[in-house]
Amino acid sequence: MDILRPTLIRIGGRVYRKNVIQEQAYQHEEEDDFCAGPGDCADEPCDAFVVEETEKGFQCRMEVPSLLYKYIIGKKGETKKKLETETRTSISIPKLGVEGEIVITGQHRSGVISARTRIDVLLDSFRKKQPFTHFLSLALNQPTIQEKFLQFKEEVLEKCSKDHGVSSSLFQNPAKLHLTLGTLVLLNEQEIQKACDLLQQCKEDFVDQIAGGKPLTVEVVGVEYMNDDPAMTDILYAKVHMKDGSNRLQVIADQLVERFVASGLMLKEWDRVKLHATVMNTLFRKDPSAEERNNTMTGKSSFKERESFNGRNILKLFENFYFGEVQLDSVQLSQRFSSDASGYYATSGQLV
Repeated sequence: MDILRPTLIRIGGRVYRKNVIQEQAYQHEEEDDFCAGPGDCADEPCDAFVVEETEKGFQCRMEVPSLLYKYIIGKKGETKKKLETETRTSISIPKLGVEGEIVITGQHRSGVISARTRIDVLLDSFRKKQPFTHFLSLALNQPTIQEKFLQFKEEVLEKCSKDHGVSSSLFQNPAKLHLTLGTLVLLNEQEIQKACDLLQQCKEDFVDQIAGGKPLTVEVVGVEYMNDDPAMTDILYAKVHMKDGSNRLQVIADQLVERFVASGLMLKEWDRVKLHATVMNTLFRKDPSAEERNNTMTGKSSFKERESFNGRNILKLFENFYFGEVQLDSVQLSQRFSSDASGYYATSGQLV
C-alpha cells in the first residue's frame, strides 16, 4: 500500500484513512489501524450516530451482527483492550452468538465518539471480507427463456465441444437464470429486514414512476464475454435490453444500487450496473452452486485458480442468438445458497 495514498473509507458521510499494520493479528488476519481524516473525529461534532449523556458521562449504542464481535474483541481480547485504552472508554459486547447492542461508555464525549468511529471503520473493513449472503436480482427463468437456453446449450456443445475447456459443466442451471443487480452481506435478521424495507421504499419513491406501474418488456439477445481475451473466457453472458429501446431498466437498476450503497447495505463497485445474465461460468465447473463472483468480490473466492475456455467460436456462431422476451414485474432480494437442489435462490422480498 502507498502510504502517501492510503485507502479511503466512507462511513456516515465522513471519510477516513486506513493504515494497515501486521502485528497483533486476530486469527492470522491483518489488523487495521485507523485514523480519521481530514481531522480527528474526536475533535469534531459528530452527527453520524447518537451519543447520549448519562449521570456518569456519555454512552453510544450500536447494533452489530454477532458474527462480527470477534473482530472487535481480537485475539485474546487485545483489540478491545487497545480500543478502550486509547479512547479511555469501556466497551460492552454481548456474548458470542447472542444478537444485541454494543455499548460504549466513557467520561468524555470525544472518547466515546473516537471509539465508535474506530469500531465502524474496523467493521467496515472486515465486512468487506465476508462472502456475500444475498443479492438483488431480476428472474429470467421463465419457461420460454429456459427452453431457448437449453437449445443454446445443446447447439454450443454440438458445434464447439472440441474447443479448449468447453464442457456441459460450464452452463448455468436454466432454473437459476437471472440478472444480478448487486450483492449484499446481511449477517442477521435485522439487516435482512432493513434491506426488505429499503426495497419497498424504493418501489414507492421511484420504481413505480419509472416503470409506469407496468411490467418492463425486455429481450435477451446475443452473447458477450467478461474478460479481455475471448480465447481465455471465464464468463459468457447473455445481453439484456428494453424492447422499446428505452433505458428505463438501466435507470431503475442504477438507482436501486445507488440507494442500497447509500444505506451501507451494498458496496459501490461500478458507476453503472452491467445488465447481463450469466449463461456460462468456469466457476460452475468446480462448484455448480457458485454465484457469478467475477463482479461481486465481497469475499475471498474458494478457488485461487479458474480454468478458462476458448469462447471465440461460441461468440462468432451465437453472437445474435435470441433467448426470448421477458416481462419483468419484480426485483427480488434473494438469499444465496451453497447448495440447494430445489433452486438457486429464495425470495426474501419483492418489488414492483
